[in-house]
Amino acid sequence: QVQLVASGGGLVQAGDSLRLSCTVSGRAFSTYAMGWFRQAPEKEREFVSAISRNGEAVGYAESVKGRFSVSRDNARNTVYLQMDSLKPEDTAVYLCAARMTDPFSSGSFYYTRTDGYNYYGQGTQVTVSS
Repeated sequence: QVQLVASGGGLVQAGDSLRLSCTVSGRAFSTYAMGWFRQAPEKEREFVSAISRNGEAVGYAESVKGRFSVSRDNARNTVYLQMDSLKPEDTAVYLCAARMTDPFSSGSFYYTRTDGYNYYGQGTQVTVSS
């Protein structure tokens, strides 16, 4: 059974930084493309960032481009989201997601659709005060 455990959220002030982590268990982490999504109260889940299986391709939502950075450590089964210059509108529950990929296909794709992932973690709350 695949489990995704996200951590690192918290209450910060505008302009501060946080680093989220998501650790995956249950299957070879290196076979997953990974993504970060967020969901604010009464809003739909939205794409934040994604990274390919091999870490060579990354993508960001326009709203976070230049402020957030995604990375992965396949040896630690963990994907990270470094969030700098946080804004109150970044307040949300942040969820990591994993998409199974064919290990014999190119590992250089990332995915932005919420329905493009097989597994989601439970999320970690990020609250940014003004």
